[in-house]
Amino acid sequence: MADSKETFERIGLSNLRPAPGSHRNRKRLGRGPGSGTGKTSGKGHKGSKARSGGSTNPGFEGGQMPMYRRLPKRGFTNPFKITYLAVNLRDLVRVEGDEVTADSLFAAGITKKATDPVKLLAHGDLPRAMVVKGIAMSSTARQKIEAAGGRVED
Repeated sequence: MADSKETFERIGLSNLRPAPGSHRNRKRLGRGPGSGTGKTSGKGHKGSKARSGGSTNPGFEGGQMPMYRRLPKRGFTNPFKITYLAVNLRDLVRVEGDEVTADSLFAAGITKKATDPVKLLAHGDLPRAMVVKGIAMSSTARQKIEAAGGRVED
């Protein structure tokens, strides 16, 4: 191998450029006959596709009964489903004091609303012994809380 010293230009805001061939100029429509896309701007003459808003909806199949109407409807959405916000044990570092409630999680900035349903998951370790009140949790999270010297009150 030959001893070669390569010099590299330092990167700064003044010499940043995209990689060669990675950037194309946008197509400027309706800018004269020399551009190749003048006059009708590549849309041909008249017709619905030449006009503004001139396209069909995504499911349109040329007048044939569309797929979304041919297939039967199935299932339903349960209006009473409760979606819990997942909070890990490692996030409880931000909670001040030794009591963990929905209000203390909101005060620590872990949840966006104090009324959000929360479920504690066992990722990470508990920073200190804590008392958890009125929060759903996984069985592993319960074991970790009790192993750290804390307790769970329903």
